[in-house]
Amino acid sequence: MEELVSQLLALVKGVSKYRWYAMGIAWLVALAGGIVVFKLPDTYQSSARVFVDTQSVLKPLLSGMTTVPNVEQQVSIMSRTLLSRPNIERVIRMVDLDIKTGTAKDKEKLIDLLLSNIKINGTIQNDIYTISYTGENPRLAKDVVQSLLTIFVEGSFGGKKNDSAKAIQFIDEQIKTYEDKLAAAENALKEFKLKHMGLLPRQGSDYGSKLLEVSDNLSQARLELREAEQARDAIKRQISGDTAPGGVTSASANLVNPEIDERIQTLSKNLDALRMQFTEQHPDIVSTRRLIAQLEARKAEESKVKKPGADPGANYSPMLQQLKVSLSAAEARAASMRARVDEYASRVARLKEMSMAAPEIETQLAQLNRDYQVNKENYEKLVTSREAAKLSGELSATTEMMTFRVIDPPTLPLQATGPKRPMLFSGLLAAALAAGVAFAFLMSKIRPTFLTQNELRNETGLPILGTVTMIWTKQEQQRRKKRLIAFGMSFAVLLVLYMGVMSFTLLKS
Repeated sequence: MEELVSQLLALVKGVSKYRWYAMGIAWLVALAGGIVVFKLPDTYQSSARVFVDTQSVLKPLLSGMTTVPNVEQQVSIMSRTLLSRPNIERVIRMVDLDIKTGTAKDKEKLIDLLLSNIKINGTIQNDIYTISYTGENPRLAKDVVQSLLTIFVEGSFGGKKNDSAKAIQFIDEQIKTYEDKLAAAENALKEFKLKHMGLLPRQGSDYGSKLLEVSDNLSQARLELREAEQARDAIKRQISGDTAPGGVTSASANLVNPEIDERIQTLSKNLDALRMQFTEQHPDIVSTRRLIAQLEARKAEESKVKKPGADPGANYSPMLQQLKVSLSAAEARAASMRARVDEYASRVARLKEMSMAAPEIETQLAQLNRDYQVNKENYEKLVTSREAAKLSGELSATTEMMTFRVIDPPTLPLQATGPKRPMLFSGLLAAALAAGVAFAFLMSKIRPTFLTQNELRNETGLPILGTVTMIWTKQEQQRRKKRLIAFGMSFAVLLVLYMGVMSFTLLKS
């Protein structure tokens, strides 16, 4: 601690040795700085405060109909982008500063000057924004703030409206594109339906069930045809059995055998059912046909052993005439049933062909309907979005969504707000004294001297045997005293000058 104190004392003595240099530097810095501070031009500040009311009753009413613009974000973005180059150039034109800018370099300097002197402060929570400008011309300061306030209000309303107009233009282009797609899909669907009208699925229509139904009808018709043919053949056999050639009654022509006829009829039904499922080469069909042929051969053998009758007038009997009438009716019924069988067979073939082509037609129709439905839904959504965009644009541009209330309008400043000369003079005095002390300290380091025996011992490392004390004469003592008084007076004059300047500055402001 003692060593530190000794070092501080040595430092003070070294600085005090060059105190006149320090005082000279302090006066020089003070005078030069004072002249500069006095020459600084006065600056005037004009400001305006505006409150943005974003709580509109339209928000809850239209929230379900369209996209309600975020006015808080809109105002916040505008406040942050207000000091952009295009806006500053617009301010220059509004206050007629562009007349004074002859070259591009002068214009750039003017833009930089305005950007450095314009301040915007505000809080999103309170929605209160302050716009201020500081300049040498009070009228210009007021005009600049008024121009910025106008740009701020207009920009908050106009930005989103331009965005909505661009969005509407884009949606209109998309709607036109989807109109063409929708028309093409409708034409393709119409042409497809006209081309495949008979194969299109209908309400309650199923080709599989229709085919099964017609197949059942075909089987039933074939069975009835078989019955009609057998009935006709039975009548023929009766007629041939009653009227053999040469007027001799004979039963050799297919007499009726109920047992064999019933078996043949049953096998014929089974054969028809098998033909609906298999081809003619199927083993079941081949065996059934063989069995029917055997039964018919057996029936023919049994009819040969029957003895012929001996009624020569049987050909002209009423029974024969009645059998001929029945034969005619049976042949007509057999022809009718044969025509029905042919019709049902053609229907079955046509339904088989349609049932094979129907899945492909249905797939193509479903794809066309899907494409048409997608285009239609997109078209309707785009139309809805266009109306919502129009409404959103109107909301963004309307003054009902946000209200600007100027709390403090820009006014013409009558008193200068800068520069802060008292503060500058105080800082100048402190800087002058600090510069003097620093110069004295530098001189003590440039021209060092040993002020104490401890410094000499520490520097040389040699023992100190003794010291010689300076004995000042009266003349030297008086001279030293005068120098101290002169130094104190110069410092006092500096302080008095500072106080006088401060008083003058305060009275002027």
